[in-house]
Amino acid sequence: MMLTQKKIMVCAFSGVLLLALLIWILRIVPLENKHRVIPAILLGEAVDYNQDIRPIVNNKCIACHGGVKKSGGFSLLFEEEALAVNESGERAIVPGNTRKSELLRRIKHHDPEFRMPLESDPLSGEEIELFTRWINQGAKWDDHWAYKPPKQQEIPDIQSPWIINEIDRFVLDKMGQKGLQPNPLSDRYSLIRRLSFDLTGLPPELEKVQEFLSDTSENAYEKLVDHYLASPAYGERWAAMWMDLARYADSKGYEADRPRNIWKYRDWLIHAFNDNMPFDRFVTEQLAGDLMPDPTDEQYIATAFHRNTMNNDEGGTDNEEFRTAAILDRVNTTWTILQGTTMECVQCHSHPYDPIRHEDYYRSLAFFNQTADADIPSEAPVLINFESEEDIERLTKIQSWVSDSMAAEQGPGEQYFTDLIRLGEPKLHPHYFEQIDKGIPIKGTATFKVDPLIPSRTRALPFAGEDRLMFKVRASDSGGNISFRLDSINGREVGNWEVRSKTKTRFNEETKKDESYAIMEVLSIPITPTEGKHDLYLVYEGSEEEITCTFEWVLLHHSLPGNEKPGYKEVERTFYELYNTEADKETTPVMVSLPERYQRETRLFERGSWMVPGDRVSAGVPEIWNAFDDQYPADRLGFSRWLFSPANPLTARVMVNRLWEQLFGRGLVPSLEDFGSQGSAPTHPELLDWLALRFMEDMNWDIKRLLKELVMSASYRQSSHFREELVQIDPLNEWLARGPRLRLTAEQIRDQALAVSGLLSEKMYGPSVMPDQPEGIWQVVYSGEKWQTSKGEDKYRRAMYTFWRRTSPYPSIIAFDAPSREFCLPERIPTNTPLQALVTLNDPVYLEASLALARRVLKETSWNEEQRLSLMYSLAVRRGVSQEKLADLKSLYEQTKIYFENQPQAVCQLIGEEDESLATYTVVANAVMNLDEFLMKS
Repeated sequence: MMLTQKKIMVCAFSGVLLLALLIWILRIVPLENKHRVIPAILLGEAVDYNQDIRPIVNNKCIACHGGVKKSGGFSLLFEEEALAVNESGERAIVPGNTRKSELLRRIKHHDPEFRMPLESDPLSGEEIELFTRWINQGAKWDDHWAYKPPKQQEIPDIQSPWIINEIDRFVLDKMGQKGLQPNPLSDRYSLIRRLSFDLTGLPPELEKVQEFLSDTSENAYEKLVDHYLASPAYGERWAAMWMDLARYADSKGYEADRPRNIWKYRDWLIHAFNDNMPFDRFVTEQLAGDLMPDPTDEQYIATAFHRNTMNNDEGGTDNEEFRTAAILDRVNTTWTILQGTTMECVQCHSHPYDPIRHEDYYRSLAFFNQTADADIPSEAPVLINFESEEDIERLTKIQSWVSDSMAAEQGPGEQYFTDLIRLGEPKLHPHYFEQIDKGIPIKGTATFKVDPLIPSRTRALPFAGEDRLMFKVRASDSGGNISFRLDSINGREVGNWEVRSKTKTRFNEETKKDESYAIMEVLSIPITPTEGKHDLYLVYEGSEEEITCTFEWVLLHHSLPGNEKPGYKEVERTFYELYNTEADKETTPVMVSLPERYQRETRLFERGSWMVPGDRVSAGVPEIWNAFDDQYPADRLGFSRWLFSPANPLTARVMVNRLWEQLFGRGLVPSLEDFGSQGSAPTHPELLDWLALRFMEDMNWDIKRLLKELVMSASYRQSSHFREELVQIDPLNEWLARGPRLRLTAEQIRDQALAVSGLLSEKMYGPSVMPDQPEGIWQVVYSGEKWQTSKGEDKYRRAMYTFWRRTSPYPSIIAFDAPSREFCLPERIPTNTPLQALVTLNDPVYLEASLALARRVLKETSWNEEQRLSLMYSLAVRRGVSQEKLADLKSLYEQTKIYFENQPQAVCQLIGEEDESLATYTVVANAVMNLDEFLMKS
């Protein structure tokens, strides 16, 4: 019996030993792809590529073996490249075979000249072990988390009286993992201030504060949220946020930085947010409003989003170079704000860290390369809104004529001629022409010319049966003809213009006489209908005088219908008058897609240089994202639809993260602009995916509904009190154990000062204004533009309406971290500098606001100093003053009063009038407006 038991024990021990030996052998034997047949449990603790391997690759390998460089023909950017044979003939990574994997041999090599990474510290033993186990387990690749669609998340089953909605369950669950507890909810004074600034960008109304404090109903806070979401100021606050992303400015940028008339786009943004336009439509109209079926004026104006790119009016620049620069900026901006992707890294080479190939950049560029804008001074195409009754009647007359005539004819209809008048595309601009001077072709710039010695031509003009040619021209004198010929100077003539100079008269102050000068004129001449592509030559004939015709653009078009009907000549004259009207009209730069026959070829730029075009590419997106297949047209509209496909992994995440950052001061992914492998990992990945899917599927891209869900949470409503234990554990509030404590934005600080002083104008929409700013700010070379301070209430309008000049933005705004808006800024980086205190203490706007607040306190009360100081504090901060702060204010008041008693001339110097009491309270008001609680959101 004992012998039998011994045999059983020996056999069992031997079996275990053999099994362990087998497992050990299976783990270390270098057999390629053994992971496919051997159970994973036998290969040891699993190595996760994203968590364990990618960080090592990105930090220590990718600089030499990635998108920028492929030393030795080896790249770790894409799986297929990493597993391929490199220049040495070896495979760096052989899944399952650690002996044949050259990568392992090189990272373990004892010789620094062969060991990887070269000229750097060797990998640690732990890192080498991770690579070894990873290859032994099959070198399993994995996509970065952000490139995989959001997954449905299970809401944590946590019970707590602190929880208000599902967001809090995710947040509290993460706090529990970190050993943290949340703060209690904020007091009502702090909460209404925080909510009002977050949703409207303005301090709460005094009446609303009192109403909220006295409202004891369970839904008192929800009613407050609904009130601010319905406020017209809501649209202004969120439009201001989007204007940074859209790089909105009232000037063109570059050296001259001349004014740009694009304020209607700002109006569109305010309306869109106030109307709660769904986010998918909001983006689609901005990217491709002109491609929508029967686009409205508003949809055209929405496309000014991408006409906010800079325009170089400097003489002698190449228009195509700066048109290309604008297109590159559109690609970068679109991917940054909608996909959180640093696509600008791919202009010159494949992405250094993320699986995006060099050609992917130019496939994206192809979507934006077919618009009619061309970096010209006029900024065409522009949408024209005629403002004089006479011009409106002219347009209506033409539209009626076309509509009536088309009942009996075939051809272009009313919309064609309306667009021809109001958009006027597709124009051929000067840089598409060559002036042939002594046989040498010279490209046009802002204009091109034709004279008896210099013909001009444009190549491969695609005719499609048009029977008229329109052009904008200035003739220095009258005489001779310009012949329009095909394919050569002596080619077939298709049209002819008898040169006539249009002039105006002005009084010369020096000679004291009237003098005439030539002006530009838009003309349309009949031409022989032609099909196909032909070179078009403009040849001056019939005069040897020195007459120069300067052209700004040329346009093929069809003639008005009904040429056999009575009144046709009158309608033609009306058409001419409308094109040459000098009456007021509002123009807005917009996007207009080129007709197919005019569309450009898109090529990859070698090393990112537009002067070195490479292979031709078609519109598309990186393969790592959801497929851009036949269901999407290969244009901007198709691209926008692709962005909002349920399979797109980033659109919803990025927008949810942006809104979260606006409320909490820090995104769930802190790097708003970079969701790639070098960006920050999400602090609450499950919450991010849950919110993204909810925003996309349950809310149907409803921004107000999402904002309401965020601000209704206890996570948002909790106190911002900074507890001592958080100093070491969570100084940046990553785990949300307290409410947001943030400084107001540049615009909000200024608007608050005007609001509490009673100066703020409620006027909305319209052209930009010029409030007070210090002298000498606008000193721009080649521009005589002056800052003309606005009159009346316009100087007190919200900061978002302030004229924004890129080369010299409004100084008090940029002091508080606002950008120049030359390029898209995904997130303002907060700073603390002495300049900011100097602004709020000394800037004319803040001094005037202090004076107005002091005057308001003196006017509204006849109380003693203590009561007046209490009122002043309450008006400014929207809450009662503590005894300690009141004592400080009284001390300041008394010191200031004594100062003015001893220095009476200082009273008038400060406020411009002899009122010692008003001057004293102005100084105190100025101090109150510099308190921490005034400048902070909560």
